[in-house]
Amino acid sequence: MRLLDRLLKYVERAGNALPHPVTLFVLLAAVVLLLSAAGSALGLSVVHPGTGRTITVVNLLSVEGLHRILTGTVSNFTGFAPLGTVLVAMIGIGIAEYSGLIGALMRLLVLSAPRRLLTAVVVFSGIMSNVASEIGYVLLVPLAAMIFLAVGRHPVAGMAAAFAGVSGGYSANLLLGTIDPLLAGLSTEAAHIIDPQYTVNPAANYYFLFVSTFVLTAAGTWVTERVVIPRLGAYRGDEKAAELTPLSREERRGLLYAGGTVMLLGAVALAGLVPSDGFLRRPDGDLLHGPFMMGIVTFLFVSAFLTGIAYGMGAGTMRREADAVKGMGKSIETLAGYIVIVFFAAQFVAYFNWTNLGLVLAVKGAEGLKALGLGPVPLMVSFILVSASINMLMGSASAKWALMAPVFIPMFMLLGYTPEFTQAAYRIGDSVTNVISPTMSYFAYIIALLQRYDRSAGMGTLIATMLPYTLVFLAVWTAMFTLWIVFDIPLGPGSFLYRTE
Repeated sequence: MRLLDRLLKYVERAGNALPHPVTLFVLLAAVVLLLSAAGSALGLSVVHPGTGRTITVVNLLSVEGLHRILTGTVSNFTGFAPLGTVLVAMIGIGIAEYSGLIGALMRLLVLSAPRRLLTAVVVFSGIMSNVASEIGYVLLVPLAAMIFLAVGRHPVAGMAAAFAGVSGGYSANLLLGTIDPLLAGLSTEAAHIIDPQYTVNPAANYYFLFVSTFVLTAAGTWVTERVVIPRLGAYRGDEKAAELTPLSREERRGLLYAGGTVMLLGAVALAGLVPSDGFLRRPDGDLLHGPFMMGIVTFLFVSAFLTGIAYGMGAGTMRREADAVKGMGKSIETLAGYIVIVFFAAQFVAYFNWTNLGLVLAVKGAEGLKALGLGPVPLMVSFILVSASINMLMGSASAKWALMAPVFIPMFMLLGYTPEFTQAAYRIGDSVTNVISPTMSYFAYIIALLQRYDRSAGMGTLIATMLPYTLVFLAVWTAMFTLWIVFDIPLGPGSFLYRTE
């Protein structure tokens, strides 16, 4: 235990030593400028494996480079792929959250579960909460602790099960969430280093993540029941069980209205997708590259917007159009810090692409990996472990992917692997260590919740409680990914493991 405590203290110090993401991107942009000058002076170049053209490093510390930086700053920001998709998705989800729809759905799902299925429902609800970004942290984690205490179980076990689902299973879901278009946009930007026409669809990993939802629910339930609950024992704290309030008549009416809206939207979608000449397909009948799949973010926005409005009208939480506008505004307010980070991330990504450093690194790295002769399984498992390790020191999924994607996606593309394949491997590593990462944005908040039930608890207590989830999730999810590779299963609609060109 002393060795573990020393290790955790080291991780905490290392994580706290990292600068703010904005500062980090500024420093990295400066490093890229210096490397571009050095690489150009040294005459670094590679032969593009696809076109046969010689690629040289471009010096941005030159008059031409200065002009490009000055004239491209605004377009770098406004043209950054993840920005628009996240803003559009969050406007719609903001309505669903502000109206109370998401909170009511969570309460209904958790409170109506049989006791023998309670743990599984909590873990599953945590995973599903990711469709609404970070609401699971602030709503489900404390609610799960209250529910467990109310039924006579240790509240920390409920909190741990919910936290494992919300954070450890962050990428898995039965629905598309805000993280999907965000990561897909970053992957698209990185893929353009090799293929300027390549597009990563937000639903690129959907099949894999759909199945992952059930696998992680089972794994999280097993860890809670077989490891965490026996270790915690009976609860002997001072906190008293609170009475759980069932859904009110107004809330149930709101859910009825929202359910009707979902059925209507589903009928419209099926009418446009099922016929070979459906209006949501391309004129030639193509579904995968049609307006529905390519505009999935818009569909997510419209669905969340209309169901949120329907719930608000039924429950009486939204009585005029100003309430809807306020809900949309609230969701954008929560993204203020993200928008600032994106501005600097966009400049770094643009500089990195302009210099050709990413392409040079990718070709050189691909040549080195080819020499090692690693197959897809050991290569991707190694990448998962790298992503999981970096996540211990840098909590933001999008910030990490903005740094890693421009290097690893081109590198793996040159080895014959698709960006979607690389992105799926990243999402596993990025998720499993969230629950033990001191740099995760909600880590301090979870510690505060833990101390409500155990006044002597600290960071080590939380990590010791959550570490079994990390180890089991990593093992189970990686094993599942390995099976996906062995049987060459598509990751999502039109999303495969290997490049065909």
